Amino acid sequence: MSELQIGDKAPAFSAPDDSGAKLSLKDFKGEKFVLYFYPKDDTPGCTKEACTFTENISAFNKLGVKVVGVSKDSVAKHVKFKEKYGLKFPLLSDEDGAICEAYGTWIEKSMYGRKYMGIDRATFLIDESGKISAVWRKVKVPGHIEEILKTLKSA
Repeated sequence: MSELQIGDKAPAFSAPDDSGAKLSLKDFKGEKFVLYFYPKDDTPGCTKEACTFTENISAFNKLGVKVVGVSKDSVAKHVKFKEKYGLKFPLLSDEDGAICEAYGTWIEKSMYGRKYMGIDRATFLIDESGKISAVWRKVKVPGHIEEILKTLKSA
């Protein structure tokens, strides 16, 4: 499967969020939203990223952009993570990895010479028509949210 590019139609998805409700791509028809993938709830980098999105949620709201996080953690883990840090956006539970596969974020990683499969920290900006309008891969948390907001403001 080739890597998703700007202008591609965003792959359809449907998964339970932290409230247990199913959330799917078509729920965002006519709206811009950020779909960001992160490895694991309540780990240092993922917590920092989620908290930074929450700290900036009013800036996203002003621009009319929703934020949605995705990881392979269970709904129950998402609930704990969201409550612990007061996160202000839905977290999708992609336990079977279908969304990660569709967006090309389930990749081979390597740490200390050991290879394993994991989620590539990546962010997709999806426009009102369901097309990808920006992609960030191999995301480094510091400065990332500011970069997304800058892209949104210049659009």
